Amino acid sequence: MESCTINSPLGHTKISGNDEGVSSISIVDFEDKISETIPEPLQKCAEQLMAYFENSLKVFDLKLNPKGTEFQKKVWKQLETIPYGKTISYLELSKQLGDAKAIRAVASANGKNPLWIVVPCHRVIGSDGSLTGYAGGLHRKQWLLNHESQYKQQSLF
Repeated sequence: MESCTINSPLGHTKISGNDEGVSSISIVDFEDKISETIPEPLQKCAEQLMAYFENSLKVFDLKLNPKGTEFQKKVWKQLETIPYGKTISYLELSKQLGDAKAIRAVASANGKNPLWIVVPCHRVIGSDGSLTGYAGGLHRKQWLLNHESQYKQQSLF
């Protein structure tokens, strides 16, 4: 497993993975040093994250290899279908997965998403429109939603 740390508008971002795909992307303590070089298997991910932050990328095209249960992976796969600049509720996500009563399990899997931004768990909100739980902090969730809302109308070339 290889890793690197890049700088982003929301803090230092650690990317881990190998030739089988990116396994995790997370915010880390600012004391973590920015990597001088990015391992080859992680270069495309680092480039796409920076393009996302620069408003020139709305859809990621990466080989992903997150570690989790089959249920978690099913939830994370469904998260990838939420369009850029859009939000859905935990209840809507549960219904899309076929069981509205599984809302707590779906919310738990959402919260364990190891692929920050690329698998857009930040696009899931409370049924009343409130921002609820986010591993990176609600201020980052709000920033990401504002970022996408601001640029969703732009056409990307």
